[in-house]
Formats: sequence, C-alpha cells, structure tokens
Amino acid sequence: MVDSKKIISTYKNIKLSGANVTVPHKEYAFNLCDEVQGIAQKIGAVNTLVTKKGKIIGLNTDASGFYRSIESFKDIKSALILGAGGTAKAISFILNENSIRTTILNRSKDRLDFFEKAGFENFSWDNFEIKKFDIIINTTSAGLKDETFPLDKAVLSNLMSKSKYAFDVVYGRNTPFLKLAKQNSLLSKDGSDMLLHQASIAFNHFFGNIYDLDIIENYMKKSFFL
Repeated sequence: MVDSKKIISTYKNIKLSGANVTVPHKEYAFNLCDEVQGIAQKIGAVNTLVTKKGKIIGLNTDASGFYRSIESFKDIKSALILGAGGTAKAISFILNENSIRTTILNRSKDRLDFFEKAGFENFSWDNFEIKKFDIIINTTSAGLKDETFPLDKAVLSNLMSKSKYAFDVVYGRNTPFLKLAKQNSLLSKDGSDMLLHQASIAFNHFFGNIYDLDIIENYMKKSFFL
C-alpha cells in the first residue's frame, strides 16, 4: 500500500496533471493540496487531484458521483448513513445540500465529532433508537471480504422493514447488506454506479470540464463492465 505521506511527492515527481485518490488516503491528501475547492472543503477529504497553474487542486467527486447514482430513487426525504469515514462525509453533505434529512450511525463515538460540529444528527450503537428512514446507506467495508453486516442484523432488518431503498458503496459483490435489503423488498444498488459517476466527473476535471458527462460515461462503461 502506498504511504500517505508520499502521495503528493510521487504526484509531483512523475509530473501528473491529474489523479484519483482512494481509501485510506483521501483525508490525508486533503491536507497536502495547495488548494481545495468545492464541496471537498466541507468534507475534509479529496479523491481527485488536478494540476492548475503549477498548483495541486483537491476536489471531491464521491459526493456528486453518489448523488447521480441515486437519481432513480424517488421521493427521498430522509437517510441513514452507516459509518463515519470519508465516504460518509461526502455522502452526508451532498444529501444535505439536496434537502435530505441525514443521520449518521457509527459503531462507536469515534469520528462522530465531525458530524456533530457540522450539524448532523448522529448516534453510536449504544444510543441509537430505531425509526423510519427512506434510504439506508452502508459506507463501511463490512461485506467487502467477508459475510459481516455493518450493523447488528436484527436491528438492520428492523430498519429495512421501514425503508424504501438501500445503497452499499461496496461494488462488485452481493454483500450481506444487499442480500438483507432484497429480503426486505427494498430497491437496492451496490457502489458500481457511484464508482462510474465519480470517475467520469473526475475525468472531466482533468480536462477542464469541457466534455459531456453522459458521453464520458458511455465510453467508460465499455471497459468498466467487462
């Protein structure tokens, strides 16, 4: 795995004009950019680097990529996000910007201070009370390489019985979270569309946003879904 401290030095040494940053380096890279723009300033995490006039600009396309991926989910007024990492931050802010009431639920109180200061309702497993949410979003790595759930199965099933949609940022795998969503008759998606959309938006940033996103995505899909 790449040392987070070497991200920017490597970027400069090989003279890149643009690059994507993945977990677990997004929050660290935020502090190494010459300038951070857009929603990334609120999130505190960047997943896209672009060189402009000799400066390294940090951006976040996870937020807009996620929102494009749930456009087919209609009438979402409330959301529950499981996890409190960089991806949870990105999703929470884009939902908030679109007037969707958003609650954060994390295993422990660790990392919840950020959401508290940003004005989000947040809970740890110890003080969470079950209520209705239109969509439940898993931003944890649970189910990525195992059969674990991001939350106690009974609690999660109870939540899903009151919801309409489920979204797992993990892609390319039918996770226990997604299986449970289907058992509860929820419309659900994995993170494939989010990956595609954030990549197309990042690609457009690399070229000064001169292209049509739909055209970019049509080309990307040819290799993405091989």
